[in-house]
Amino acid sequence: MGLIKQIGNEITFLRAALRTLKKATTIRENTTHTFADTAEELARTKPNNIAIYFEDRKITYREYNEAANRYARWAKDQGLGRGDVVALMMENRPEYLVAWLGVIKAGATAALINTNLTKGPLAHCLNISNANHLILGAELAENYSTASDQLERPMAVWATGGNVQGANNLDAALEQQSGDALPGDFRAGLTTEDDALYIYTSGTTGNPKAARIPHVRLMTMMAAFAAAANTNEKDRMYVVLPLYHSAGGVCAVGATLTVGGSVIIRQKFSATNFWDDTHKYGATLFQYIGELCRYLLNTDKHPKETKHKLRMVIGNGLRPEIWPAFQKRFKIPHILEFYGATEGNVALMNFDGTQGAIGRVPGWAKKKFNVEIVKFDIENEKPVRGPDGFCIAAEPGEAGEALGRISNDPDQPTGRFDGYAKKEETEKKILRDVFEKGDEWFRTGDLLRQDKRGYYYFVDRIGDTFRWKGENVATSEVAEAISVFPGVKEANVYGVHVPGADGRAGMASIVAENGSLDLDRFRDQMQKELPDYAVPVFVRLQPEIEITGTFKHRKVELVKEGFDPSVVPDPVYFNCPVQKKYVPVDQGLYGQICAGAMRL
Repeated sequence: MGLIKQIGNEITFLRAALRTLKKATTIRENTTHTFADTAEELARTKPNNIAIYFEDRKITYREYNEAANRYARWAKDQGLGRGDVVALMMENRPEYLVAWLGVIKAGATAALINTNLTKGPLAHCLNISNANHLILGAELAENYSTASDQLERPMAVWATGGNVQGANNLDAALEQQSGDALPGDFRAGLTTEDDALYIYTSGTTGNPKAARIPHVRLMTMMAAFAAAANTNEKDRMYVVLPLYHSAGGVCAVGATLTVGGSVIIRQKFSATNFWDDTHKYGATLFQYIGELCRYLLNTDKHPKETKHKLRMVIGNGLRPEIWPAFQKRFKIPHILEFYGATEGNVALMNFDGTQGAIGRVPGWAKKKFNVEIVKFDIENEKPVRGPDGFCIAAEPGEAGEALGRISNDPDQPTGRFDGYAKKEETEKKILRDVFEKGDEWFRTGDLLRQDKRGYYYFVDRIGDTFRWKGENVATSEVAEAISVFPGVKEANVYGVHVPGADGRAGMASIVAENGSLDLDRFRDQMQKELPDYAVPVFVRLQPEIEITGTFKHRKVELVKEGFDPSVVPDPVYFNCPVQKKYVPVDQGLYGQICAGAMRL
């Protein structure tokens, strides 16, 4: 890196970090100011600014606030206030933001339910929320019906957007309420330590957990993104991510709804309509998940793909292999990649846009941040401890688990860990006696590495990285190599058990153009790009890869199915060391591999 560029990066980091830390500190100092107060203030000072664009609708700050006031009065009529929880299950639309704002205006907590859930997982989320009332979008009535008989307590269901058999008519109830300003004592006693939201983890490896989002955390997350993007009232954030998750429903909307700007809501992401939308609404910002960027790159050229007003895109999971192509093709001025989890206390931002990095903490700023990377035992899935019983800091460039020191120190505003609705789940994420007796650290469950300049890079999720031939295989790095091979649209990499073999053999589930792949060329390419132990032993060709509602690849079922042709409905191929090519796995070959007759 040239000296001038390096100095520029230092200045960029300093300015952005100072803005972010200053906002976070201000929020911590004001213990009674919540997002409800911010919304009310903007309704007074910028009443005619457009808060929300949705399809052909425009909702001003005055209208947004008045609609939320109706929800707040409705909640009070149900006897809801501090300590009470209302579950919210609705697809993306303006009423979603109105509903949870109204709930927190009443001093209660909104539990944001994943709209993709049904049956047991949905019942689990509703049960652990402790909510007695559910705001239900009529479009999700069938989902709810699959779980209603598994609820642990009766729940009053309030339907909106249509009639639902057995449910109360919420729209009719709201029409009876006033949208006028709320009395000054409406949420008396509420502080920023009270819970505003419950946001659920994705549940890729088990039932989701309800992460507590106190008002102070909600405001800090919103303010951090507003500060990092340096937003103002002229900005318009395009939101296609689900509003039930923190990335779309808190960080993205908060970046503009805290400064008088606009959010552009789309019900669901559409690569086909993306550039038409950004052009139509004049979007200046877009919040991504890495896979969305890949989907856009896989589309045909669009006449408006460079005729946009986007000044910055913000998100996480943009893989290094597509970063430059994405930025160049669509002429994106600035990419702000970040790292963080809904409930976590490790927050990183790549302010200067260095390709592939998820954030940076230069040495001179380390005391302001609470993150450390420690050596990690992949096989036993736990941090390595030295002879003194304490963890060992990873060397520059070495992958290890990222930990966040838990503290309420105002000088380290990211140090809070508010945990989950269930205390036993909170305890599982805390690691004690890390560097000194009695200290407490949040376990991210992620392997990161940091270079000598302070840039952090994502390596893999713990549990995804596996051992094979005595070496650690990072699934993300293998997927990166696969993704750039011609004809590959998506790749999901994981390890599978082979009887009698140590560790797990690498397997890649691939979505290919036209459903086929030149496996001979693919094998040659993988052998050039990857060490021998990381070349996939098995390849599965799928028509599509199953993802979570937040666009994360599902792996649990794929791992269970393994490479057994009697279980797997798709073609599976084996990297045969004898024929030196990928060959189809039939029942005979499967038996040979399991019996140890085929050398791996």
